[in-house]
Amino acid sequence: MKVDVLLGLQWGDEGKGKIVDVLTPKYAIIGRFQGGPNAGHTLEFNGIKHVLRTIPSGIFHETAINIIGNGVVIDPVVLMTEIDALVKMGVDVKSKLLFSKKAHLILPTHRLLDAASEAAKGSQKIGSTLKGIGPTYMDKTGRNGLRLGDIVSANFKDKYQQLVEKHKQLLKYHNYEYNLAELEPDWFKAIDRLKEYQQIESEHYFNDALKNKKAILAEGAQGSLLDIDFGSYPFVTSSNTICAGACTGLG
Repeated sequence: MKVDVLLGLQWGDEGKGKIVDVLTPKYAIIGRFQGGPNAGHTLEFNGIKHVLRTIPSGIFHETAINIIGNGVVIDPVVLMTEIDALVKMGVDVKSKLLFSKKAHLILPTHRLLDAASEAAKGSQKIGSTLKGIGPTYMDKTGRNGLRLGDIVSANFKDKYQQLVEKHKQLLKYHNYEYNLAELEPDWFKAIDRLKEYQQIESEHYFNDALKNKKAILAEGAQGSLLDIDFGSYPFVTSSNTICAGACTGLG
């Protein structure tokens, strides 16, 4: 069996979410493989527009399982706002949404670092969405990041604090003013809610599904020309938005 991959061939905003929604009845699993809440897949039902920033666009169909893969970076606050909006529309999110344990978390300080870095560039700024995506991927590749699977560990808050202290040093270097105390309560509330959702080893899940001949659609975010390696560098995102990203971002 093969995995089908749906990509944008430009800089995003090509209508990927709508196409995924149309195609979902043909697939058992929809997997998001990269990016974070810097994406925005807009769908409209009964005259009501709904924007999916992290959750795959197959979530409105009862027949499909939707998976947020290990290549995605998750802002818990944004995600829970997204989930609440879906629940209001009658979507049974908990039974149809699975998370890779290896997906990385966007901390409040990642967003602060994003803003500080962009401000420091002045006229050379690259147009960051200021969602903390870049700093989160930097911590991932720098082997400092926190994964979703860490939230159930006994020393999660210690790990969080260690990373935050590193971020504070960087923010001091940028001479950037902020109020972290305003941001943390909502973040930790969202973390507690995330514990209610099923986490999986997504690489095993996908390969078992392929062995059982289940049809899988990998949903890309942004577009090919925003790929970190092959896009219009440096005006790109921080992940691989092309087919190769599906291999590493889903397993």
